[in-house]
Amino acid sequence: MRPIKARMKKPYFVIDFDSTFTRVEALDVLVDIALANAPEREAVMEQIQHITRLGMEGLIDFRNSLVQRLTLLKAHRNDILELAERLKKQVSPSFLRNQPHLTALKENVFVVSNGFTDFIVPVIAEYGLLPENVFANQFIYNEEGYVSGFNTDNPLSRSGGKSVVIRDMNLKGDVFVIGDGANDLEIRKAGYANKFYLFTENIERETVKAEADHIAPNFDEILYQLKMDRSLSYPKNRIKVLLLEGVHRKAVHLLEQEGYQVEYLEQALSEEELLEKIENVNILGIRSKTKVTEKVVAKAKRLISIGAFCIGTNQIDLKACNQHGVAVFNAPYSNTRSVVELAIAEIILLVRNLPDKIRGMHDGRWEKSAKNAREVRGKKLGIVGYGSIGSQLSVLAEAMGLEVYFFDIVDKLALGNARKCNSLKELLETVDIVTLHIDGRPENNNLFGAAEFEAMKPGAIFINLARGKVVDIPALKAAVASGKLGGCSIDVFPKEPKSNNEPFESELRGLPNTILTPHIGGSTLEAQENIGEFVPNKIIQYINSGTTTGSVNLPNVQLQTVQNAHRLLHIHHNVPGVMAQISRIMSEHEVNILGQYLKTNEEIGYVITDVDKEYSEEVIQELKKIEATIWFRVLY
Repeated sequence: MRPIKARMKKPYFVIDFDSTFTRVEALDVLVDIALANAPEREAVMEQIQHITRLGMEGLIDFRNSLVQRLTLLKAHRNDILELAERLKKQVSPSFLRNQPHLTALKENVFVVSNGFTDFIVPVIAEYGLLPENVFANQFIYNEEGYVSGFNTDNPLSRSGGKSVVIRDMNLKGDVFVIGDGANDLEIRKAGYANKFYLFTENIERETVKAEADHIAPNFDEILYQLKMDRSLSYPKNRIKVLLLEGVHRKAVHLLEQEGYQVEYLEQALSEEELLEKIENVNILGIRSKTKVTEKVVAKAKRLISIGAFCIGTNQIDLKACNQHGVAVFNAPYSNTRSVVELAIAEIILLVRNLPDKIRGMHDGRWEKSAKNAREVRGKKLGIVGYGSIGSQLSVLAEAMGLEVYFFDIVDKLALGNARKCNSLKELLETVDIVTLHIDGRPENNNLFGAAEFEAMKPGAIFINLARGKVVDIPALKAAVASGKLGGCSIDVFPKEPKSNNEPFESELRGLPNTILTPHIGGSTLEAQENIGEFVPNKIIQYINSGTTTGSVNLPNVQLQTVQNAHRLLHIHHNVPGVMAQISRIMSEHEVNILGQYLKTNEEIGYVITDVDKEYSEEVIQELKKIEATIWFRVLY
């Protein structure tokens, strides 16, 4: 048996209650209870909050602050009981999620507050901390049960009282104070604590910030900074997110709500610009214009995941992402309906020859005529690519009276009365309208050129809402200009402006019966909101639990959030023997495995191991040193 290393002595935590352990100031909530129906409620609330703020910032004497607030309150014992119940639901999120870790240290955790034991003890007792480790003021009640004062002999009823309490405890060891006010800072300034952490999860006091030893946006940050015994994964407030190309603001909200640092840009970035920004980024969010090359992925040493806020991922070097263990997520279905509706609209516009009519009206020409204007009913629609968009378009088009034909290199089940063509040539020779819904893989580049346009029926309509590079633009121009095609609609181009401030150039401009749109197939408010929710949720789920469902490059594994265990995530090159090496290391260190999962694809292996919380740090180091390892992470 390997010897267990001696552990460092556990530190002492001194935690403030109001606006630290809980999200609120208790006396502010008490106003809401005690004066619920009083006409002066709002005025009293404002006065109490002002007095509280002055006291917390050290601008007035604390006892004076306390007396003034209690005089305004006129609270009953029953109000205090109600207050305690409300505060139980107001524990700060980062303390809630770290409850098992904090309660494991409960002998060394003290709640020291200028508040009152009457409402603090019920809250911390339910949380799992020790009531005897609460140091706070005590209310005095009159015969009718109303608060008539407080114990003035308690040092916590005076300014500087917290320092006196900690001094008298005579704690032997490291003492760390967590709070949000000047009275918490005083403990460290008086020499009774090693460090003062300014807790800013709920409120940030600028007057205290300048003298704090460390700014802690949450309790996770404190545990991580102190290198507590495998306390948690990388703190969420340290996770940096870069969102480009004006993705929906809902994504920003979700990622910031999770606690991440988010930088948001409206435009795409060139490779050079991205290289300058990517080094410390953990999550990258893009749409279709930003190219994530091998060079970018190699530079992004801290990159965990890339979110493609669109359908395709051809703008991302997936092989490089595999080599560096970066999980890529996209939104394959979120904008399907929007693209389909645009395709339907363009089919009608082009078959009715409306682009020319519309242009004529803007030029002052009244051209009332049925020339070249037809109904779509009875026309034959050819769909190239019968995936989620192509198949949904098939259903809607058939409902409008179109005869639907499709071609796909993968065998697909036809919906409704749609008919499968055995070759692209068969489809082109049969239909009146051709619409592309294929991906941007390299073999699809210039899939449609002069030969394909020549194979189409005279006067046929051509639509591309797929990828710019799949069409030979000069060949398309020639086909429309010569009259071979009756018109076209193009939403995607081989070269597109990086932002709305750049000019758009194309050989197709000015062609008859031609619709040109600025890559807006999926650009509806509904679609962008759906994508803005779908992609971040996939990334958050991956970071929180290791679940890779929906990843386009890693093996897909659906996992539950780990409970009462540590989760070890190991991504490696798919070579023989890795699982055996992981099991050997676990066995040699006598680690109890609670659950283990392995999923592979052609290039990547993904092992998830849930273990007991007790294990040596050497286990982590040895797992990282397995030769095939690409990336390793621990979830707690």
